[in-house]
Amino acid sequence: MKTVKVADVVIGEGLPKIIVPLVGRKEAEILAEAKTLAELDCDIIEWRIDFFEEVTNEKKVAELSKQLKDVLNKPLLVTFRTKKEGGELELSDAQYFSIYEEVIASGKADLIDVELFMPSEESAQLIAKAHEQGVKIVMCNHDFHATPEQAEIVNRLKMMQEKNADICKIAVMPQSPADVLTLLAATEEMKREHADRPLITMSMGALGMVSRVSGQTFGSDATFGAAAQASAPGQVPVGELRTILKVLKH
Repeated sequence: MKTVKVADVVIGEGLPKIIVPLVGRKEAEILAEAKTLAELDCDIIEWRIDFFEEVTNEKKVAELSKQLKDVLNKPLLVTFRTKKEGGELELSDAQYFSIYEEVIASGKADLIDVELFMPSEESAQLIAKAHEQGVKIVMCNHDFHATPEQAEIVNRLKMMQEKNADICKIAVMPQSPADVLTLLAATEEMKREHADRPLITMSMGALGMVSRVSGQTFGSDATFGAAAQASAPGQVPVGELRTILKVLKH
């Protein structure tokens, strides 16, 4: 089982790591929020660039990523969440890849988020460029409407491994308690049978909240906590999350 080391954070060993989203729209707001997040008891900050009002200005995004790294004392995950997977903004595939390429080339990110169902060839090229610069890839898939069958969840996670992701992530929406069990069972199966690198899995919303704190039991190596504003339904406030994870360890 490979671990992923970013700065002094090792994903895939010890307690599940806590990731907190940064979702400001204006540069000043983002930098102010970053100063607050730098003081939080979390492990990684995810900058959701789809919220940033100047996201289509690639140079601006790259420059702001450098400023954020100066403010934060934590690893930075840069994420453009597409509209179809629950994000804020519709972008062309070409723009999506171009922004990330600029961040890799002239910005500062420890990890970038690439969606599983983006075009394969462009994704492979982007992942290769990221790895050349020492940037790790979180590959992800989100279903905000339903929970796929257990076999399909496992299949998507396996596809992410095959595409050379460093960390494989899936988030699904439960319609019943049984759906939450499906996600947890898929996580356990993937971890036991197939995974050779860290996983992040979650069942969203209030119904799925248990999945955000049970990673150590079922095999998810990180979880998302809320600071001021949640970026997805069901995120637990970060202070409470750390306490719960420590309690569950014992």
